[in-house]
Amino acid sequence: MTEPRTFTLRDDLKLALELADAADAISRARFTALDLVVTTKPDRTPVTDADQAVERAIRTVLAEQRPGDGILGEEFGTAGSTSRQWIIDPIDGTAGFMRGIPIWATLIALAVDGVPVVGVVSAPALGKRWWASAGAGAWSSDERTPNASPTRLAVSGVDTLAEASISYGSLQQWDQAGHLDEIVSLSRQVWRTRAYGDMWSYMLLAEGHLDMAGEFDLQPYDMAALAPIVQEAGGVFTSIDGKPGPWHGSALATNGLLHDATLAVLNPA
Repeated sequence: MTEPRTFTLRDDLKLALELADAADAISRARFTALDLVVTTKPDRTPVTDADQAVERAIRTVLAEQRPGDGILGEEFGTAGSTSRQWIIDPIDGTAGFMRGIPIWATLIALAVDGVPVVGVVSAPALGKRWWASAGAGAWSSDERTPNASPTRLAVSGVDTLAEASISYGSLQQWDQAGHLDEIVSLSRQVWRTRAYGDMWSYMLLAEGHLDMAGEFDLQPYDMAALAPIVQEAGGVFTSIDGKPGPWHGSALATNGLLHDATLAVLNPA
């Protein structure tokens, strides 16, 4: 009997990057397409034919290359139940994708025993890609410099809220979550606030350009790929109330130096 093959994180990251290549070929071709098909899901969020096509393509490759692994995808749910689970958001930022805004990406993660250990964020309309695997650092590439070596990412060294630049998602989310007063309080204590949106806030954090990013109303597939990149860049990724991992409906990512201070403001006694 043939023994099941074991895969290293290097193997899994290589596959995740190949999945991102396949996803980019589909999503790039559908971005700003005049015949883009948009429908509304039961939760009243939009989905395009590109979202569905990307996830189908990824699932097809995973079925061939990692048949024993589980999958959690935004569009087609959960398949399989093992200690290894691929977590997919085919297009993070669908609303912007529909409107021709380039801040969207395919998010691909591998979680082992519930802990994301591989993450890839591929944003073809921006010409950028970010990736990480546990213990191997976080990296990015830019299509504007195609022959350059990947850049290793590192979070900022800002260590006081008064000097921090933050991205908060949207005021509506904080208001609906009952935390509007807290984000306003935080905004009064930091240097600069912006709402860059979706995955880009967290990648700017991993690159050292922002010091905190956070938002509510999230699913695991919105966060799983982000966490390894932030953490391998030296940052910390939890929920707004400090729980680790992408399973708690919200995200708070910081450069680490500001995490406790930010949690204290957002979770007053």
